[in-house]
Amino acid sequence: MRFALDSSHTDFADSIDSLLAKSDMPAVIRSWNAGDTAPGLKVWQRLAETGVTGLLIDEAHDGLGADAIDLVVALEQLGRHAVPGPVAETVAVAPILLAGAAPDRLSALAEGSLATVAAPPRVPFAVDADAVDLTLLVEGTTVSTATHGERRGSVDRSRGLFAVTAAETLGDADTERAFDLGALATAAQLLGLGRTMLDITTEYAKQRKQFGKAIGSQQSIKHHLAGVAVGLEMARPLLLGAAMAVRDDSLTARRDISAAKVACGDAAYRASRIALQVHGAIGYTMEHDLSLWLTKTRALLTAWGTPAEHRARVMEAL
Repeated sequence: MRFALDSSHTDFADSIDSLLAKSDMPAVIRSWNAGDTAPGLKVWQRLAETGVTGLLIDEAHDGLGADAIDLVVALEQLGRHAVPGPVAETVAVAPILLAGAAPDRLSALAEGSLATVAAPPRVPFAVDADAVDLTLLVEGTTVSTATHGERRGSVDRSRGLFAVTAAETLGDADTERAFDLGALATAAQLLGLGRTMLDITTEYAKQRKQFGKAIGSQQSIKHHLAGVAVGLEMARPLLLGAAMAVRDDSLTARRDISAAKVACGDAAYRASRIALQVHGAIGYTMEHDLSLWLTKTRALLTAWGTPAEHRARVMEAL
């Protein structure tokens, strides 16, 4: 099985990376945290223009008709830049739900509308329901539009959590596939978050000096950062393998998605711990950009299935 990406995937990733690198994402995220979503919504509109929001939407509804490999390529970049808002829900979950329950609503997603989803008990709250165009509630196989209640805080200040109530019933959809795509998309985000935390920490270790020498010259620091890099690179084949299994409708797709979610989550969590340790006291402050990646990592570890749930799915499959 070949896991290497081809030039079309790397070019797509580079284009998203370039767009987000020019968008001053730390400032965008902090604005979102403070309740000003306008800068973030502008970023989302630019992403829609590149096709990100229409990846899993067919061409008949103005999407790209892409596959799960394109999905993880894009979502890793959104994770690298810690894009705020309901990322997995808009790009991966809502297109699956609406394709089965209300295909007439798909074009709006492809054009840049944001959507969020609650699917109790596994996904009890809808993310950023006050900032999106469409909120969906999953109950069994039934999909409904929903209204939201009061905002609840998250460890990630850019993730407002809302309990929702069903409004208009749209119909039935493949809700298990939607959950699986949400888990796959979240795994890709976690891998991207881990990569950025490694980059931030490596750069800091080169610049921070103690006793006249960069702390990165210390063997212990080198070993810690090398361990993070190995963990991230070992998780990548599992993520791409899961995407291929989804693309090919493999019987092992659910197991492979769960394995990828666990591996990417573990690798990103290790990256966050080492980043905090290497940065020392400054890493604990909300003023440092590292905090934006640390808190999002912690929030996404349990999004679209906890580590325990996904480990149990792997064990059951084995």
